Amino acid sequence: MQPLKVEVPGESYHAGLISCQTACPVRTDARGYVRAIADGRFEEAYLIARGPNPFASICGRICGAPCEAACRRGKVPRIDDYGHFVTTDRPIAIRALKRFACEFAGPESSPAEEVLVELRANVRSVVGHAEEFAALLRADMDGAIRKGNGERIAIIGAGPAGLSAAHDLALLGFLPVVFETEPVPAGMLAVGVPAYRLPREVIAREVAVIQALGVEIRCNVTVGRDVSFSDLRRDFAAILIAVGAKSSRGLGLPGERGPRVYGGVDMLRAVSLGANMDIGREVVVIGGGNVAFDVARTVVRQIAYDTARTAARLPGTSGVRLVSLEGLEEMPADTLEILEGDEEGIERFNGWGPLEIERDASGNPTAVLFRKCLRVYDENRRFSPLYDDSVRRSVPCDTVLLSVGQAPSLGFLEDGGADIEQARPGWPKVDVATLATTASGVFVAGDLAHGTRLLIDAVASGKAAARSIYQFLTGHTLHAEAITAHRLLDRYRRERGYESIRRQEIPVLHPGQRLAHPDTLVEIGYDRNSAMREASRCLDCGVTPVFDGNRCVLCGGCVDVCPTQCLKIVPLSGLLQDALLDAAIEGLLGAGADPDENSAIVKDEDRCIRCALCAMRCPVDAIGMERVEVNTFWRQQ
Repeated sequence: MQPLKVEVPGESYHAGLISCQTACPVRTDARGYVRAIADGRFEEAYLIARGPNPFASICGRICGAPCEAACRRGKVPRIDDYGHFVTTDRPIAIRALKRFACEFAGPESSPAEEVLVELRANVRSVVGHAEEFAALLRADMDGAIRKGNGERIAIIGAGPAGLSAAHDLALLGFLPVVFETEPVPAGMLAVGVPAYRLPREVIAREVAVIQALGVEIRCNVTVGRDVSFSDLRRDFAAILIAVGAKSSRGLGLPGERGPRVYGGVDMLRAVSLGANMDIGREVVVIGGGNVAFDVARTVVRQIAYDTARTAARLPGTSGVRLVSLEGLEEMPADTLEILEGDEEGIERFNGWGPLEIERDASGNPTAVLFRKCLRVYDENRRFSPLYDDSVRRSVPCDTVLLSVGQAPSLGFLEDGGADIEQARPGWPKVDVATLATTASGVFVAGDLAHGTRLLIDAVASGKAAARSIYQFLTGHTLHAEAITAHRLLDRYRRERGYESIRRQEIPVLHPGQRLAHPDTLVEIGYDRNSAMREASRCLDCGVTPVFDGNRCVLCGGCVDVCPTQCLKIVPLSGLLQDALLDAAIEGLLGAGADPDENSAIVKDEDRCIRCALCAMRCPVDAIGMERVEVNTFWRQQ
């Protein structure tokens, strides 16, 4: 029998058990608000969700949800009705539960000023969940952190990174002025995410809360045209560039230049702003990511929409085909996007790489020629497509939409940005720790800082940039200090049958109803009962059984009663030795302890469902259920 490899818990071990919070770029305590929903404490759930994230309402609808990918519920064995392990369970629907809490108590239900009043009034009630926001609010309320002196900060770009930075800078005593080239704030959230996924009213209400803090947003202002970058450097104490990667990238295909070949994000922007676009009857979308599906699903909606209105924007369209380089299993798009796209009639071709856009004598596209892709990545997961040139396919079309990536546009740096070095053409050189460029007082955030990632990554980046600007202007650092506390829970119990509850499917409209209007919201969301039932599935990973070796009599009762078989009693000789384990054994038993005469209780964290049956079964009270609380406080240095 191979020795078991074990991990000896260290100082940060228990904090890492709350995997949803660890996975979130802004460290949202998802466990906290999910358990609050399970208990019916909906207002508190919103406060917890909103604490570190000024875009909580929007994230509740479109976040990529890295918290769900890390959720331990998705790793434990699922037990069928006969008590057998059949597969692993599914994660908690954390994103949809956040939406429920925000709709109940967030800006969707109250004016911006009232939301801020509630946040200020209750900020101390969520200590342990929202300390960063609490610290900033206290700075705004009672001077716990030295505030700025009202210095004006120029922020280029009103997307999630720019507005998140503006939000925190306003709380820290600065006067952020945000310059946005689009006629509406929120960047790609407003002009790149279709309204069937993210209602424009939700965006407006979320932004209104940020504006209520004193953030000024100037729309229809393009830096480099309406105001120069050199003017901003002269008139503002610091500058944050958060323009995002909004320009569609091309592929350099033969026939790519010419009419009716567009970038996918350009098409989304045109539809969002009601602009005319010359789209034909047969559309091919090239790409396999979420943006490609946003593009394809938006065109499908235009097809199904009222004929008179359709003619004004996308006249005569009749079919949409999406062609991706990746096979179905490798597509970067979310599984839900793929399934809903299939339901809505998108014809999908996987595993084909474009070779040429064919045009007729008049210059109009007639087809796209593809070749078979055998492999997208090499054995080291590097992008290295391998093709079979003998297998080709021609897909007829009269319009091509490219959704193969985006790039930033920084032409405005030509006037006043000569001292900003570039890491590669179009991308500024950035200090990864401070997000500072090589020019004094100029910082970047969002896509420019880390490439195109999730919405929540942009929020985290904007908040980090705000802290760096604060340090640049005040000479003080905002430092996070984590304090871990262990609290023994008396008579800890869980909801009856929680371990067997299946994930509550998020209600959505029938495909036929979705296409009745381009802006018809696909996802309906949870009602009160389904939200509480789904939230009750949460394992509450901050709770863990703790064993007292001095009391344990090695009766094995805990092992026998464990429903997921996560506990084992093994001799020390059955463990794979390492320095940490040897030190722990020596500290407990002294030097020279016989490994064959001493045993250990080993627990598989990914299988433990925190049911407390082991604690209830133990005849000598050697097992207690403890809640681990990690409080992160922000200090000024």
